[in-house]
Amino acid sequence: MTSMRCVVVREHGGFDKLRLEERPIPTPGPGQVRVKLAAIGLNHLDTWVRRGVPGHTFSLPQVPSSDGCGVVDAIGHGVSNCKEGDAVVVLPGVSCGVCEACQLGQDNLCRSFHILGESCDGLCAEFAVVPAANVANKPRLLSAEEGASICLVFQTAWNMLIRRAALRAGETVLVHAGLSGVGSAAVQIANALGARVIATAGGPEKCARVAALGAHHVIDYKAKDFATEVRALTGKAGVDVVFEHVGQATFDASVKCLARGGRVVTCGATTGGSVQLSLHQVFFKNLSILGSTMGQKGDLRTILRMFDQGRFRAVLDRALPLAEVGEAHRLLESRAAMGKLVLVP
Repeated sequence: MTSMRCVVVREHGGFDKLRLEERPIPTPGPGQVRVKLAAIGLNHLDTWVRRGVPGHTFSLPQVPSSDGCGVVDAIGHGVSNCKEGDAVVVLPGVSCGVCEACQLGQDNLCRSFHILGESCDGLCAEFAVVPAANVANKPRLLSAEEGASICLVFQTAWNMLIRRAALRAGETVLVHAGLSGVGSAAVQIANALGARVIATAGGPEKCARVAALGAHHVIDYKAKDFATEVRALTGKAGVDVVFEHVGQATFDASVKCLARGGRVVTCGATTGGSVQLSLHQVFFKNLSILGSTMGQKGDLRTILRMFDQGRFRAVLDRALPLAEVGEAHRLLESRAAMGKLVLVP
């Protein structure tokens, strides 16, 4: 076998721009490993790569996808952290490893930091070559499909809540879209920290699933105004932290939900990035507006250990064949999924 199937985006547009192609199987170089993918996780980032983002340039053609789980089937010279046959998950963030930020453990602040499937070829293929630093043992309690669904969202949510917002036990956090990939991770992390978790979800079934993840209160945003409900649940005090990733549709009300000294932390803007912000409200209430992208590899390794301990769980909706990548994108964009979507080569 000398060739493999992969999904390639050659130009931005609709689902038809996700092309299934054949390429030679890559060979790992020094310090690299090759992974035979058993499952590939889908994230909103994949839809942005396909559609394009105004003001941002993606390097096309590109193989998308940042999450994957499989087996190491070849290693390059000098690799000592894994061996052929190891079941691994792929860590999505790549950095130089030698700059000050990297050596301080803040690799997501490296000037060379990039995400697999965003600025270089990713994992939507039968095989992928990645730096040896970007593989870790698959948590033993997880299937390959579950392993492919956790790294990017848990790393992002951990960095948002712990590193950026400094959420503490006893505080109250509002998590938007609590059954989304990053939202379901945030609910579990906040609960593990000992915070009071208020989450939103669309419809009774999604609300019930979010409650099962550890949310103390779940607001059906399709039936009720979340800001009004937060005000009632907190006795008009507001929440200490808002976990934002929806953007334009929720941001203004999110800021209004904050208590004095509160923090809103955001990693995305799926409904648009243009928002209005009253600086008077920010300084009178001592508010913090925090941005966050990805997180540190060391934190992700901690997260994987917590999966091994059974303290976190993967929230998987379904697995689809690689050839149905367009349908997977449709399900993700229409919010029809009850958890993460995974492709199987």
